[in-house]
Amino acid sequence: MPNYYDDVESALRALADPTRRALVERLAKAPGAVTELAEPFDMALPSFLQHLGVLEAAGIITTQKVGRVRTVSLRPGAFDALHLWLGEQRTPAERQADRLGVHLARSALTKEAP
Repeated sequence: MPNYYDDVESALRALADPTRRALVERLAKAPGAVTELAEPFDMALPSFLQHLGVLEAAGIITTQKVGRVRTVSLRPGAFDALHLWLGEQRTPAERQADRLGVHLARSALTKEAP
């Protein structure tokens, strides 16, 4: 079992909830204050904070408090382990198709060059 398996499992569990996935999609655009991020969701603030807690425990987000405002942002590299794991699950046929695509792209570039 890979040593990053716990990171993959935490990320998948955190992203299993549609509210948390929507929050990650929103944070991909820009960081935001907790109250601003909570507005689109039809839930009490304590429930929303629980979602933030799950994402933070999984290492997907970070929070920073400045004065009375807590800002939430995606943690850089948060999905690296998940990306690596998904890449390892690809079939040999998919990898061969990718290599063929790279070869064809390079061939097309060399034919276009003067």
